[in-house]
Amino acid sequence: MIDSIRWVYTNMIDPKLTDIVSALALIVIGWLLQHYLLKYMIQKIVRFFEKKSKLMTARIIEHFSREIRHAIFTLIVFFSLSFIMESSLFSNQSMLNLLYSLMVFYFFKGVYDVLAFYANHPESFHLDVSKSTKLTPFTLRIINAFIAIIAIVLIASLWNFNLNGFLTGIGLTSVALAFGVRDTSSHIFGGLSMTLDKPFQVGDYISTEDSKIEGVIQDINLRSTLIATADKGIVYVPNAYLMNKPIYNLTKREKRKIQTYYYISTKHTEEEIRNICNEVNKQIILHPQTSKDDLILVYIDEFHADYYRMLVSYYIPTNDIHERYEVQQDILFVIKQLMDEASIKLVDQDSIKINESERDYISN
Repeated sequence: MIDSIRWVYTNMIDPKLTDIVSALALIVIGWLLQHYLLKYMIQKIVRFFEKKSKLMTARIIEHFSREIRHAIFTLIVFFSLSFIMESSLFSNQSMLNLLYSLMVFYFFKGVYDVLAFYANHPESFHLDVSKSTKLTPFTLRIINAFIAIIAIVLIASLWNFNLNGFLTGIGLTSVALAFGVRDTSSHIFGGLSMTLDKPFQVGDYISTEDSKIEGVIQDINLRSTLIATADKGIVYVPNAYLMNKPIYNLTKREKRKIQTYYYISTKHTEEEIRNICNEVNKQIILHPQTSKDDLILVYIDEFHADYYRMLVSYYIPTNDIHERYEVQQDILFVIKQLMDEASIKLVDQDSIKINESERDYISN
C-alpha cells in the first residue's frame, strides 16, 4: 500500500511511529475540538441571534453547524496525513479535487438541511423584509431537488466527467420512463400547479365539492398532499386528484351558510304552514349573530303526497366553527319551540325514504 502511495507522492518518506502517533493524536484532538468546543460556540451564536429576534439567521447557522464542523475536521485529517507523509496532499490534483468535492458537498448539504427544515416547518419561515412572506413546502422541496442537481454537476466538473454524454443519457432515459410514470408525473405537475395557483396553503381548511375529503392541510409533497380529516385521520391525497376537483378553501370564507330542511305533514293547513314560516324567518332576523345583509330563506320548496319540505337558509358572518354551531344550535331550539307551540307535526325522514323507495319499486 505504501508503494502505491509513493507512486503518487514521489517525495514521500516512510512514516515513523512517532509521526503516526502524532498525526492520530492531532486527528483525535481535532475531532474533540469540533465536536465539543466548536459545537458549543455555534450554539452560543445561535442563542445570541435568537435573543436578537433574528430567528432565520439562527436557524441557518444551526443547520449549517454540522457541515461546518465536518469541513473543519476534514481539513484537519488532510493536514495530519500530510504531516505523516511529509508531503502536502494538496500538491496532488486528485486529492485536491477530493477535498474540493467534499467542501462542495458540505456546503450544499447545509443548504439542503436548512430548506428541508423550513419545508417541514413552513410556519417558521419568514424574511426580514416582510414577516408575512412565505414559501410553500412544495416550493422548498423543488429548490432542494435543483440544489442536489447543481451539487452533482459541480462535483462532476471537478473530476472532468463527461456531462454531455451523461445529460444525453438522462434525456433518453427520461423519455423512456415518461410513459411508465405518467400517473406520478401528473401528480408532480399537479403539485406545481398548486404552487403557482396557490388555492390553499398549509393550515387551511378545505373541502372538495362532493365533501368526500374535508380537513386541514398538513403538508404538500411532490406527489401528494397530507390532509388531517376529522373522521379518517391523516389522508394522503394525490395532487392530480385535488387539481381536477373543485376545492373550497373554507379558511378564506368570511361567512358561513346554514341550510336545513324540515318535513311537515300535509295535515296542516296552508295558513298554519305560512305562519310557521313567517315566525321562523322573524326569529332568524332577530338573532344578533345572523347576517342581515344576505338572503334569509324560509319557504316551502317541495310538495309531496305525505309532506311539505320547508327550506331554512341563512348566513353567519364568521368563519369560526364554534360560533357557527352555537348560532345553528340557537336557531334549531327556537324552531323546535315554535313548532311545539303551533302543534306542527313533522314527518320522519326515514319513513319518507322508505315510502319513496317503495313507490319507485312499484313504478318499475
